[in-house]
Amino acid sequence: MTSVVILGAGNVATHLFKAFNKTDQISVIQWYNRSLNTIKSYSNKTEVIDDLTKLKVADLYILAVSDDAIKTFASMLPFENRLVVHTSGSVSLYDIHKKHKRGVFYPLQTFSKSADIDFANVPVCIEVLKKEDFQVLKKLAIAIGSPAKKVNSDQRKVLHLAAVFVNNFTNQLYRVAHEITESEGAEFDILKPLILETAKKVQDLSPYLAQTGPAKRNDKKTLKKHLKLLKDPHHKDIYNLLTSSIQGTHGRKKL
Repeated sequence: MTSVVILGAGNVATHLFKAFNKTDQISVIQWYNRSLNTIKSYSNKTEVIDDLTKLKVADLYILAVSDDAIKTFASMLPFENRLVVHTSGSVSLYDIHKKHKRGVFYPLQTFSKSADIDFANVPVCIEVLKKEDFQVLKKLAIAIGSPAKKVNSDQRKVLHLAAVFVNNFTNQLYRVAHEITESEGAEFDILKPLILETAKKVQDLSPYLAQTGPAKRNDKKTLKKHLKLLKDPHHKDIYNLLTSSIQGTHGRKKL
């Protein structure tokens, strides 16, 4: 059994704890956060602490804290030569102090505390300096049902960047669409089957082949109608930028 200490109490930490707690291959022996109030509801399942000097010896310490806090936090840990990993897609492995055995355990998924997560759909990107540490982290990922993917620093950084496009930016486009439908009292929910089908399509086709719509076919009349309908200048900018991008990709003359 792998013994784990979780440090931090954000969305990723909470979902990891729940996943670890479901398997008999992992024992979360402690959960640290500087505010006990955030994690006290889990005190019947593991030891919760707010004092780093009380940290127990474990096989693995997971820094599930904000990106900006990782470097300082890792340097504050009162031990050395133990395996310490962070969960960030963008922070360097070397931000973890060299006194530790260092690694990254990056679950590539969007996490909200209120939404359930099936870790079978959460690939875990693993980066380490030593081969034996990869085996520890791979075992951890497999225990919660996640596909384990070995990556290097450059690959992890571009995966995180790409994730911003497919998740954060896409979600913002949903928000823009919601504002557009609300402006005329139309139901945003009518678009949800289209959202699902769009995501489903790229499971089998490349995004290039899956693309449809007026920008790809250079339907100038429809493009002009859409721009006329848009009242918010910011929405017009987004429409023009994405239209131009699609036309550039598919070799169409720009509007």
